[in-house]
Amino acid sequence: MSTVAVPPGPTRPPVPVSLAAFVSSFDRFAISPLIVLVAADLGATLTQALTIASSYFLAYGISQPVWGVLSDRIGRIPLMKATLIAAAAAGVVATFAPTLTILVIARALSGAFYGAIVPTSMTYVGDTVAEAHRQPALTDLMAAIAVGTASATALAGVLAHFADWRIVFAIPAVLAVGCVFGLRRLREPAREEQIGVFSTLQAAVTNRWVLIVISLAFVEGAVVLGVLTLLAPALQSQGVGAAVAGLATAAYGVGVIITSRMVKVLSRRLSMPRLMVIGGAATVIGFAVLTVHLSTLTVIIAALLLGATWSFQHSSLQTWATAVLPRARGTVVALFAGCLFAGSALGTSVGGALGDNDQWTLLFAMTGLVALGLTFTIVISRRTFAGPRNG
Repeated sequence: MSTVAVPPGPTRPPVPVSLAAFVSSFDRFAISPLIVLVAADLGATLTQALTIASSYFLAYGISQPVWGVLSDRIGRIPLMKATLIAAAAAGVVATFAPTLTILVIARALSGAFYGAIVPTSMTYVGDTVAEAHRQPALTDLMAAIAVGTASATALAGVLAHFADWRIVFAIPAVLAVGCVFGLRRLREPAREEQIGVFSTLQAAVTNRWVLIVISLAFVEGAVVLGVLTLLAPALQSQGVGAAVAGLATAAYGVGVIITSRMVKVLSRRLSMPRLMVIGGAATVIGFAVLTVHLSTLTVIIAALLLGATWSFQHSSLQTWATAVLPRARGTVVALFAGCLFAGSALGTSVGGALGDNDQWTLLFAMTGLVALGLTFTIVISRRTFAGPRNG
């Protein structure tokens, strides 16, 4: 009986790439426990302060096609180094922003520049890791991102409560500069021969499966990342302090770290659609728990379950995105990330409006129903794409 040889090569992302993804994640999620404090300090309403998060997510999302094209044209490592430097500069402006307007602009710029890091690091893994090892490698990358998420939500709340919320924006700016030096040691991976910019975009946006995958990412972004941002404000609306709210939300990162180890083992035994079912079920259960009762304990439970969603469902979608159109991988992954965070901006905006009216139960119930429909659609779509042998 003949066996299929596993292609040689790397089986996990390089440490500097994982560190850059960590910093990007830290910057992105640090805002959640700060929103109420920023609103009070700058004399804004919750809805106005939430524009700090929604503008970040929107800029993160709409910048993705640009980063995807540049990633395919100038290379993964040069792009990450340049955008990390620019993001650090925007972080300095955010640290000293005297008004909400300047803070929103600085955070939007941070989102735009940090938006290059995670999709480009995913693409780097797609370029350097064989498909047989790719989902476990992407899971390792997601674990680094999860550590950034957990560190941000936990540390941001504590620093804001006991010191000053402005310090939180300075930390990733300093770390970003350090990452640039680490990335200098990496070699640019070989890429497939490039076609023109317009042809690359056209190939991506006219491919049926690319459109399906990025549309699913948009809805997932609204359901998971958009509403995740509101967990800390939801707790604070119940009188819970920023430090406790941040620590409770940090359970999301802990959930990703724990369940990402499970995915590495189970991905060898279960098909991708089955992994997606596990992740989708975790989403639905998490929001059902919040619908029944909103408290510190239920937020911790829901955040842990959303971490499982990210490990099982999102890592599967990510892996699918890296393989659906290899000759335009950078562009496809960037479109994927763009739709993910455009959806996040929508979820935060709509959810914030409901939260401003203290309609948290309605928000969580609606999100759970959307998550149920999303899971069904993701699983059916992947089964259709893979065919009966991989179902």
